[in-house]
Amino acid sequence: MTELTLPHHPFGTDISDTDIVAQMQNASGWEDRYRTVIQLGKKLPVMAEEYKDEQLKVSGCESQVWLRHQQVGDHFYFQADSDARIVRGLITLVLAAYHGKTRTEIGEFDIDGYFDSLGLIAHLSPSRGNGLKAIVEQIKQLAR
Repeated sequence: MTELTLPHHPFGTDISDTDIVAQMQNASGWEDRYRTVIQLGKKLPVMAEEYKDEQLKVSGCESQVWLRHQQVGDHFYFQADSDARIVRGLITLVLAAYHGKTRTEIGEFDIDGYFDSLGLIAHLSPSRGNGLKAIVEQIKQLAR
């Protein structure tokens, strides 16, 4: 078995999509949800500068976003980073859903239903929403 070389983060392991849905549903409005997303982003490890290159950049994002992955057995592990605080937080929502999952679990996960349950998409600018979808699409492509 290959040793995992990506840095550890809590998303998808200690913090699941279910945990995040519960946190967001307990929030008292958009500002509280926004603060929660920013706080989650602070738990995301910073990606080393050596990995922030064009090959790992997610296209379709207004901010700069980099995504690395590693497959160990049937499971996919991800590391992502951005130069924008809110985007770092949005990345954590995606990683909570996909990190450590199998190709089948990634393909079958209802990401639209998940985003709806978080109550965020309607409050994001169209470019942020498109960027979030671009990150999801890149993860799905990597898992195919």
